[in-house]
Parts: sequence; C-alpha cells; structure tokens
Amino acid sequence: MRDNAPVTSDYKGDYQELVDEISELLGAPATLENRDFELIAFGAYDSEGELDASALDPVRTRSILTRRSTAAVRAWFEGFGITRATGPVRIPPTPEAGVYRGRICLPVRHRGVVLGYVWLLEDEPGPTEPQLTAAMEVTGRIGALLADEAQHGADLTRELRAVLTAERGWQRDMAVAALRTALGPRGDGPHAVVCVAPWPSADPDDAPSARAIPHTTALCTVPWGVTGQSLAALVRLRAADATAPALSTASRLLREGARAAGVSEPRAGLAELGTSWQEASAAARAALAEPQLGPVAEWTSIGPYRLLTALPSEAAHDPAVAALLSPAHQELARTAEVYLDRAGQAGRTAAELGIHRQTLYYRLSRVEQLTGLDLDDGEDRLLLHMALKGARLQDAGGGT
Repeated sequence: MRDNAPVTSDYKGDYQELVDEISELLGAPATLENRDFELIAFGAYDSEGELDASALDPVRTRSILTRRSTAAVRAWFEGFGITRATGPVRIPPTPEAGVYRGRICLPVRHRGVVLGYVWLLEDEPGPTEPQLTAAMEVTGRIGALLADEAQHGADLTRELRAVLTAERGWQRDMAVAALRTALGPRGDGPHAVVCVAPWPSADPDDAPSARAIPHTTALCTVPWGVTGQSLAALVRLRAADATAPALSTASRLLREGARAAGVSEPRAGLAELGTSWQEASAAARAALAEPQLGPVAEWTSIGPYRLLTALPSEAAHDPAVAALLSPAHQELARTAEVYLDRAGQAGRTAAELGIHRQTLYYRLSRVEQLTGLDLDDGEDRLLLHMALKGARLQDAGGGT
C-alpha cells in the first residue's frame, strides 16, 4: 500500500479550504500535492476572480489535468532540496524543463517529516516574508491533516480480523485492546460494522484498501460458511443515529460482486465489536435468504431473523417438518410459508400465489398430513413458520 493514497472525500473539503486560505493570503493560485507529486487541491485565485491563462505552463497544466507529475519533473524539483527544506524554496524558471515561470515551494511537514508541497507561481513583486510566514503556518495545519489521514487510513486488516475471529472472553478482549490502541481516540467514536457476503474472492488477503473507501476505518475478510469468505468493514459514523455512511459503504462494496450486505446497530467505542459483527453477518444472511430485505439489510430491520440467525444450524431441521422440506414438496412448503407470512389470511395468500382458494385449502391440508401439525393451533403454526424460515437461511448458506 502506498503511503500517500488518493485523498478520500472525508478530507478533500478540508484540504481545499486550507489551499484556498493560502491563495487568499498570498493573492496567487496555489496547488497542494502529496510527496509523490499527486495533486490534492488547487486554489484558483486572482484579483479578478478568474485564473489567468498565462499562469499555466506545461508542468502546471499536466499536474492539474492529470493530477500527477512525471518522475522526471519530480526528480528535477527535488534537486532543489525541497524534501529537506523547512521553509519556502524558490525555484527559477527553466523553459527547457517545461517550467516557464519561477516557483515558490512551501514544504508541508509534520513532526519533521515532509508529507507534501504547496506550489505557487512567482510573480513580481512576489509575496512578502510576513505573507510567506503566515502561509507556512497554514502548511503546518495541512501537514497535521495529512498525518491524520495517513493514520486514519492505516491498514488495520490484521487487528480487525483478530477481533472478529477471536473466541469470546480474554482472547477477544485482547484483540479489541490491540485495535483500540491502533486507532487511538478514533476508536471511541460511533461505529457500525458491515458484512458483505459472499465475498467473490477465495483469497483471504484479497480485500480493498480501507483508504479508498470514505468513512471506512478497516476492512478484512472473515470465513463464511465452510469454504467461503465474507468481507467485514468497520465504518465510522458522524453520530450514533446516522447510519448513512455504513449503508453507502455496503452499497459500494456490493459492486465488487457480492450478493448481499448487512449492517449492525451503531455503537460507541469498540467494546461490543464482536456483537456488532454478529449482527452485521446475521443481517447479510437474512438478505440472502429473503431478497425483499436486501441487497443491504440493517440488523434493526430483519424482524424474526434476529432470533433465527442466532439459533444453531441444526435447529432448522425439526423432524415434524423434515418431509415437507424435501425437494418433492417445494410447492407445498412455499404455500405454507406464504400462508403464515400473511397471518393465515386465505384471500391474500391465494392472490399472492395466483391460485384458487380451494387449491390453497387442499395444499394446506396436505401440509398438515405431512407434518402432523394443526394449522389452527398457534404453537404448531409458530413451529412450522420458524422451521420454514430456518430452512431458508440454510439454503442461503454462509454464517460464521
């Protein structure tokens, strides 16, 4: 993973504001690049409110249009000592290098490490020393923001996977403590967990970079079923009741080829991260079992599946329902499930199935014969309904 990944939308607006502030301070358009000479923000400023076309030369034009500079240009500028400088560096025009106008480079540093550069085209009379001093103060704030982004987007795959796969008790507690240490104060904010399943790659290390997805703190793959993989995402929220970032992350990750995603309840801090993962994976299973819940299902919206997903897999195989669940009786099982979903209302059930009421009554009598259950008895109906929904979960597969 590169140290300077492209800026995510979480930070882009902040960088733009700071670059605009420098442009205002110096009365000239400024550009911000990371230390790999990739464009982060561009402040278009002049006294008339429009950028003079003469402000562009081939190097500047390429940087703005392609958002990066060539290796040769980078080496040429670094030859002026910008990687070591702690203050403004003036670079003379060199037409043969495509640099038709002189530059002022303001190195962006944080704790002694250069993280990027602010570039200005030098004009007469040029900025004063007090102006440059004020601009360098702003570069310090940019450096802190770049450092914050780098830490925020650090690869926490190993730490997150350790939490989600650890046994309950001291092992999980230790894994949570390690993740909390890696995150620092950010670990105390509101989070939600997203489960995307089944993840299309069988490679346990094949997960996107969290730094490429806004609001995402960490990503990792987690075993799903016997041989599959799911993808887990730890998503930071603006507030405990604002799950939009988690839903957006789930939708974005689904475009990678998975079939469904689940989102946990929001929680502050990381202490209940294991519970959040159980909720997210249960919601993903529910979305796979009931397409009407998905493709992105929230734990709070999956109804009876909140209970059914917590049951052991063998609970779906109640002996009274075994015959009904055989392939030969799929139509009867579907009829019974729709009937129970519609609270035993024959008219609604027949309409949904597209059959006559007499056909419905015949099928329901066959269900009673196969199962030995009385559909006029509340407990029998509950048992049958749970068994049918549990079987649907089994057919959907997965689980952790």
